[in-house]
Amino acid sequence: MEHHIHIIADAPTLGKTMKEFKSYTARNIIDYLKERGSKTWLQKLSKVKLAHKIKSKYQFWQEGSHPQKVTNEEMLIQKIEYIHNNTVRRGYVDEPKCWRYSSASNYEGLDGLLDVKTYWYNM
Repeated sequence: MEHHIHIIADAPTLGKTMKEFKSYTARNIIDYLKERGSKTWLQKLSKVKLAHKIKSKYQFWQEGSHPQKVTNEEMLIQKIEYIHNNTVRRGYVDEPKCWRYSSASNYEGLDGLLDVKTYWYNM
């Protein structure tokens, strides 16, 4: 989506891992924008920076996250289908597999932008 991301993830210390993910991606995106002289985007990221973030000039990610523990396979499938259909609900594509940045094509046995493990998934 243009302003948020859905991730299904697992890690021994998921909170720490998500913090590292957000830090790493923000740093790389901001560096990319600087390299390309994207002043408009950098100004936007500077304006949304929270006042207490005194060590940062920009803010890419919103603070916090909304984690939900997946407790069974039925819930996992529901979450995956929700994520895949998000762009259809928004009217961006007619089918989930048509959204370039979605893993929906992987679940249909097609190549996607990233390697997604779907071996556990059996609809």
